[in-house]
Amino acid sequence: MTQPDIWYVAYGPDQAVKSDDRASGMVRSTKTFKSEAEAKQFAMEIVEKGWSANAGTLNPYQPKQMIGSSQIGKWASTRPAQQRSSR
Repeated sequence: MTQPDIWYVAYGPDQAVKSDDRASGMVRSTKTFKSEAEAKQFAMEIVEKGWSANAGTLNPYQPKQMIGSSQIGKWASTRPAQQRSSR
Protein backbone atom coordinates (compact mmCIF):
# COMPACT_ATOMS: atom_id res chain seq x y z
CA MET A 1 0.00 0.00 0.00
CA THR A 2 1.42 3.38 -0.95
CA GLN A 3 1.52 6.34 1.38
CA PRO A 4 -1.06 9.00 0.45
CA ASP A 5 -0.12 12.60 -0.30
CA ILE A 6 -0.54 14.67 2.86
CA TRP A 7 0.93 18.09 1.93
CA TYR A 8 0.04 20.60 -0.77
CA VAL A 9 1.71 23.72 -2.14
CA ALA A 10 -0.46 26.19 -4.05
CA TYR A 11 1.58 28.59 -6.17
CA GLY A 12 1.51 31.13 -8.95
CA PRO A 13 3.06 34.34 -10.23
CA ASP A 14 2.71 37.45 -8.11
CA GLN A 15 1.14 39.49 -10.90
CA ALA A 16 -2.13 38.82 -12.68
CA VAL A 17 -1.61 36.90 -15.91
CA LYS A 18 -4.10 37.22 -18.76
CA SER A 19 -3.88 34.78 -21.65
CA ASP A 20 -6.86 36.41 -23.41
CA ASP A 21 -9.69 38.85 -22.74
CA ARG A 22 -11.77 36.22 -20.91
CA ALA A 23 -9.08 35.36 -18.36
CA SER A 24 -8.95 37.38 -15.19
CA GLY A 25 -7.07 37.21 -11.92
CA MET A 26 -4.04 35.16 -11.01
CA VAL A 27 -3.33 31.79 -12.51
CA ARG A 28 -2.48 29.38 -9.67
CA SER A 29 -1.67 25.70 -9.51
CA THR A 30 -1.45 23.16 -6.72
CA LYS A 31 0.93 20.24 -6.30
CA THR A 32 0.67 17.52 -3.62
CA PHE A 33 3.43 15.68 -1.75
CA LYS A 34 3.90 12.64 0.45
CA SER A 35 6.17 14.43 2.93
CA GLU A 36 6.71 17.84 4.46
CA ALA A 37 10.34 17.79 3.27
CA GLU A 38 9.25 17.40 -0.37
CA ALA A 39 6.70 20.20 0.00
CA LYS A 40 9.30 22.50 1.56
CA GLN A 41 11.81 21.83 -1.21
CA PHE A 42 9.23 22.63 -3.88
CA ALA A 43 8.04 25.75 -2.02
CA MET A 44 11.63 27.06 -1.86
CA GLU A 45 11.99 26.58 -5.62
CA ILE A 46 8.78 28.53 -6.19
CA VAL A 47 9.79 31.38 -3.87
CA GLU A 48 13.23 31.58 -5.54
CA LYS A 49 11.41 32.12 -8.87
CA GLY A 50 9.77 35.18 -7.32
CA TRP A 51 6.33 33.57 -7.22
CA SER A 52 3.98 33.40 -4.26
CA ALA A 53 2.99 30.20 -2.52
CA ASN A 54 1.05 28.86 0.43
CA ALA A 55 1.04 25.33 1.83
CA GLY A 56 -0.70 23.01 4.23
CA THR A 57 -1.82 19.52 5.02
CA LEU A 58 -4.59 17.74 3.16
CA ASN A 59 -7.69 16.40 4.90
CA PRO A 60 -7.99 14.10 6.81
CA TYR A 61 -4.33 14.39 7.94
CA GLN A 62 -3.99 15.64 11.51
CA PRO A 63 -2.82 17.93 12.93
CA LYS A 64 -4.07 20.36 10.29
CA GLN A 65 -1.41 22.87 9.25
CA MET A 66 -1.75 25.93 7.03
CA ILE A 67 1.18 28.12 6.01
CA GLY A 68 0.29 31.49 4.51
CA SER A 69 2.27 33.22 1.78
CA SER A 70 3.82 35.65 4.28
CA GLN A 71 5.23 32.70 6.29
CA ILE A 72 6.22 30.35 3.45
CA GLY A 73 9.89 31.40 3.27
CA LYS A 74 10.47 30.87 6.98
CA TRP A 75 8.59 27.55 6.96
CA ALA A 76 10.39 26.23 3.88
CA SER A 77 13.83 27.06 5.29
CA THR A 78 13.28 25.17 8.55
CA ARG A 79 13.82 21.50 9.12
CA PRO A 80 10.66 19.37 8.64
CA ALA A 81 8.92 18.07 11.73
CA GLN A 82 9.23 14.31 12.25
CA GLN A 83 6.16 12.56 10.97
CA ARG A 84 4.65 9.58 12.69
CA SER A 85 5.13 6.26 10.98
CA SER A 86 2.02 4.28 10.15
CA ARG A 87 3.75 0.96 10.74
